[in-house]
Amino acid sequence: MKIVGVTACPTGIAHTYMSAEKLQKTAEAMGYTVKIETQGAKTENTLSSKDIKDADVIILAIDRQIEMDRFNGKTIKKVSTAKAIKDPQSVINDALNGIGTYVYEGNKDSNKSKENENKKSLYTHFMNGVNYMLPFVIAGGILIALSFAFGIHASDPKSDDYNVLAYALNLIGGDTAFALMVPALAAGISVSIAGKAGFSTGLVTGMLAATSGSGFLGGMLGGLLAGYVTYFFAEKITVKKSISPIYQLIAVPLLSISIVGLAMVFLINNPITSLLNLLTNFLNGLGEVNGTIFGLLIGLMMAADMGGPINKSISTFSIGLMSAGVNAPIAACMVAGMTPPLGLALATVLFKKKFTEEERTAGKSCWVLGASYITEGAIPFAVADPIRVIPSLMAGSAVAAAISMGAGVTSMAPHGGIWVMFIPNVINKLPIYLLAIVAGTLVTAIIVGLLKKEVVLETKPINEKERSGLNNVI
Repeated sequence: MKIVGVTACPTGIAHTYMSAEKLQKTAEAMGYTVKIETQGAKTENTLSSKDIKDADVIILAIDRQIEMDRFNGKTIKKVSTAKAIKDPQSVINDALNGIGTYVYEGNKDSNKSKENENKKSLYTHFMNGVNYMLPFVIAGGILIALSFAFGIHASDPKSDDYNVLAYALNLIGGDTAFALMVPALAAGISVSIAGKAGFSTGLVTGMLAATSGSGFLGGMLGGLLAGYVTYFFAEKITVKKSISPIYQLIAVPLLSISIVGLAMVFLINNPITSLLNLLTNFLNGLGEVNGTIFGLLIGLMMAADMGGPINKSISTFSIGLMSAGVNAPIAACMVAGMTPPLGLALATVLFKKKFTEEERTAGKSCWVLGASYITEGAIPFAVADPIRVIPSLMAGSAVAAAISMGAGVTSMAPHGGIWVMFIPNVINKLPIYLLAIVAGTLVTAIIVGLLKKEVVLETKPINEKERSGLNNVI
């Protein structure tokens, strides 16, 4: 039997590759030939037309739309990446036994997909926007952080510390890349709803939100409105075939941009800007106690599903606050996102008897994943023992984020883990931040070690041949 598949998560980072690895190893252990294409930051291990033709079944572990035309006429088993990570054996068995499978019928299925495009969950639309936004946020934020290495005011031509390279880095990262964060978010949401036709409307809507002060909240709402309005004009209005190309090229963007743009200017921007200003003032005015409580909440959310909807919600919210000058929540998010893998890595060292050999090997990679702020490194441990591991991760992350927020630690970089700490002036209270990481890591490791049971090694009777060999050795 030959199995091929595709894995793809919204952000194209951890879940894409972890689900592929689980499916690959499990299928090989079951004796099947398997090839899995990963559509992450870039597409790797691409399936050829021959791979698809020869396959008995195709497994799609995906959380977003992918190109389906090449699978025309093939049997498909579609699941989420989380399902493939958690129970790959049952996914493979169901696929081979025809449970929950269907035959992809090309144009017929494509038309049905178009009709249901706007019925996807809001989370799917928002995550598509986040997927568009992240490259601008990460690259822009780190370039801004690099500019601070020359001094806090080194990018200001009026400052005595002015440095032309710092100015250039801040211009590229802050004034340009970071400024495109909200437009990219809105465009991604709109495209998720209306397809390519929604890109221009979403981009204009996002620019209106960014320049008016309604920020990421305005971008999110505007992106939704742009998507649905564009979808209506592009898909629901029927015109003659002879004028359809002109209608799609001219009328659809003109009507949708005009309607959504006017709605942003007169209905959405002002109230959202006021709300965002209130939120900004509230967060900036948090005292030590309230900051600690908010930090506890951030930590709990970051570790609850390790890169899932809850994690992405609070991290995206915190990234959006950076555009309003509130940089403490993102620092808490980053420290809370690092401690789950780091804590598990430490636990595999301190409590070796409570982890399998495979888990101890995975623990070594968790040092790097945790240091790089890739929370998803903790997922295999959580899947294997969720009742004991997940509460431990949440406790450690809550402690780390509470220390960070309570002390008012801020970060000028939205990502990068410990690596951005080597850049001067990026983390404002570095000793306390390092203390938060160490504390969260220790709490996670100790609680995991106390809760988990020792691994019971399987033994089998020694046969006569083995006994004879053992006697000879003795």
